[in-house]
Amino acid sequence: MASGSLIKLLVFEILEFAAFSIPTLVIMEQFATAYQVTRNRAEKTHYWLIVSCSIAYVASVSLLIWVPIKVLLYKKHRLTKKIKGWRPVMMMCVVFTTLPSFSFSIAMTEIQKNINGSADVLPDTLPDLPVSLVLTSLIIVDIIEKLRTYPLRGRQKCNEDKHIHTSTLQQIRTVTDQVGQNEGNAAHPQPAKRTALSPPSVAAAQRPAPEPAEPAGPQEPSFQSGILRTMSRWDVRAEIFLWSFLLWSDTVEMMRVAGHQAVYKSAWLYPVYIFSFISLLRIILTPQNPLLNSLGILLQDLPFIFVRLSLIIDLGTITPVLGLCKNVLVTLSYVYFSHLTKFRVFSTFEFSSF
Repeated sequence: MASGSLIKLLVFEILEFAAFSIPTLVIMEQFATAYQVTRNRAEKTHYWLIVSCSIAYVASVSLLIWVPIKVLLYKKHRLTKKIKGWRPVMMMCVVFTTLPSFSFSIAMTEIQKNINGSADVLPDTLPDLPVSLVLTSLIIVDIIEKLRTYPLRGRQKCNEDKHIHTSTLQQIRTVTDQVGQNEGNAAHPQPAKRTALSPPSVAAAQRPAPEPAEPAGPQEPSFQSGILRTMSRWDVRAEIFLWSFLLWSDTVEMMRVAGHQAVYKSAWLYPVYIFSFISLLRIILTPQNPLLNSLGILLQDLPFIFVRLSLIIDLGTITPVLGLCKNVLVTLSYVYFSHLTKFRVFSTFEFSSF
């Protein structure tokens, strides 16, 4: 009987390979259909030629790149430990799946416009399936790579760990305060030490024990039983699914704008696709990479400010103003708190009475 770890490995590898290969095949099939419509519909030579080329591309990339690198990462654990800060699997998905899919999505629209001579023959909106399939597949691979270090069965005691962590911080703060008090008392002259042990004084015995320091800010409730305890449970594995989709919601919204007729029927289609792909390059980095925050500003928020502002000025509010406000506020807050606070003008300590 196969072990649980072997079944987990097989399921993960099958899902990753499906997410690696299916988007390219779907996009190429739609490209072949769009190209066939502009030709003789009765003759499907061009259609099957493009479909066969897409199958050959996926097969060759899988056999020559995907499978060897997967086997190498599985067999050579020393090599895996030397790879720091980035993930080879995510790089393969971005380079060999996302990039060709975005390229043929643009080519599909341009071929229809060039052959028919006008963009008026195009539909009012582009189908959402290709773009959603590409981004969903990329996010699924990201989730699988994050879940590899966690067991799929059993519970993760996140609430208890959080409570222990908070209690430990309070104890550390209390010990630090005691050390500071002892250092302050050591500055005063002390009487000579007695050779025999003496009983503690009455004042020392009646001195109350120091209370643990409370964390700043509003206190969070703690539920020990009942329905509220059940509702307050959370698991880090479920958090991976949540934050993996929320992290790319801005890019998903930008790709949705690309399906608007005012965008894909004009030259705005190119910057939207190009900067959306550039923002996806962050997924190559590991989740705990120190460069992830700064690259998020440089590769996503800062370029999206100019793209969204230009779209609003030229085409109106086809992109949400909320997205533009998010990009501006995130960029300004990062620059202020990470860099400007180092200067003397912004480095003064602030004391709040609340």
